[in-house]
Amino acid sequence: MTEFVFFGGKGGVGKTTVSSAYALNCVEDGLETLVVSTDPAHSTADVFDQEFGDEPRPVEGYDGLSALEIDPEAEVQDHLQGLKRQLNAQLSAAMVNEVDVQLEMAHQTPGAYEAALFDRFVDVMRSAEPYDRVVFDTSPTGSTLRLLALPELLEGWIARLVDKRERSIDRYEKAAIGNREPRRVMDGDPILARLRERKERFEFAGETLRENAAFYLVMNPDELSIRETERSLETLAEAELPVRGLVVNRLTPGPDPDEEGRGARYLRQRVATEHERLERIERELDAPVSATIETRVEEVRGSLLEDVASALELESGAGGRARTD
Repeated sequence: MTEFVFFGGKGGVGKTTVSSAYALNCVEDGLETLVVSTDPAHSTADVFDQEFGDEPRPVEGYDGLSALEIDPEAEVQDHLQGLKRQLNAQLSAAMVNEVDVQLEMAHQTPGAYEAALFDRFVDVMRSAEPYDRVVFDTSPTGSTLRLLALPELLEGWIARLVDKRERSIDRYEKAAIGNREPRRVMDGDPILARLRERKERFEFAGETLRENAAFYLVMNPDELSIRETERSLETLAEAELPVRGLVVNRLTPGPDPDEEGRGARYLRQRVATEHERLERIERELDAPVSATIETRVEEVRGSLLEDVASALELESGAGGRARTD
């Protein structure tokens, strides 16, 4: 069965590096793996030095590894056009223009981005059968949390809409009597069919996220990252999506024991500060530290990505394993 692994965190903490390194470990363990980037920055192409698109493409040099990049702006436009086609087929010509205007306005409101991305997100999960692992390199924390919370928020809402539509149709059928027989419109009602399809989609996503997914938060050893990670843990817990582990990235390497001078003193002080923060993270945050990674001087790609992968102590399944250091 395909398992889904999500890496989230604030912008700039190294999610793409960590998720790509984790994917390499999955491939090394013999798992057919797909990396999915939902981050508008799309650093996946930079990490693997290869262009990717909206459909999976094999990653050159790594058998069993594929990648795709979802373009959020394109998804918003596709979502808009899809809604227009569906509604235009169900409405009178007089209402089409007004509906188009309302839809254009709706897609400029907060949440339109997440709603559009959510549909593509579910499509990826539903077509994941060829893969053992699907690794999501997500957009910065705020957008990701809103995206992952959608199933819980919308399952109940869409269920109430279905119930209201069914009761409305039932009343209409009982009231619209012709030749002493009620007019039957419940079967084949396009709006009800659409609502039921959306309900099933939300239920599938919610069940998959709760039962067949793992969530890791990537963070740096700084105060801003710690505070944002703490808030993210609370939000995900409220959505019943517990985080399996934290990956603390970009820890400062210490100088050699015999090194002296201003630079060495600075590094020792920084390492000591980060060590205190790491202890605080382990003590105060409601998720275990599953891996720690030292910062690299050069941009992480190629052999350097493989080096990071070897330091990333996460099992290739949906859970995490304890650190060995």
